[in-house]
Amino acid sequence: MRLALIGLAAGFFSALFGVGGGIVIVPLLVLVLHYDQRLATGTSLAAIGVIALAGAVLYGVRGEVQYGDAALVGVPAAAGAVAGAVLQQRVSAGSLGLAFAALLVAVGILLVV
Repeated sequence: MRLALIGLAAGFFSALFGVGGGIVIVPLLVLVLHYDQRLATGTSLAAIGVIALAGAVLYGVRGEVQYGDAALVGVPAAAGAVAGAVLQQRVSAGSLGLAFAALLVAVGILLVV
């Protein structure tokens, strides 16, 4: 049930703000369900595929998708995801958690400023 609620929150924030996986799913899986950081990240990435497809279809039906731009962002992003997954396996869990927290803080500050 808690996984379903995490998914509901991720889908809601993903469609509303364009966020969900890293900002909603990963912290909730780690804090609420005590997932290991790597397991939470992998689970989040798999869930994001489903979330992104649902949101993209809805926005696409409304004519609110620039498909060429999406491909120009998406293809390099996929390559970055592979590189990030490889690097993640070489970083300690503690360092990974700290780096993730620092990223969230930095993004929060940038959004406020």
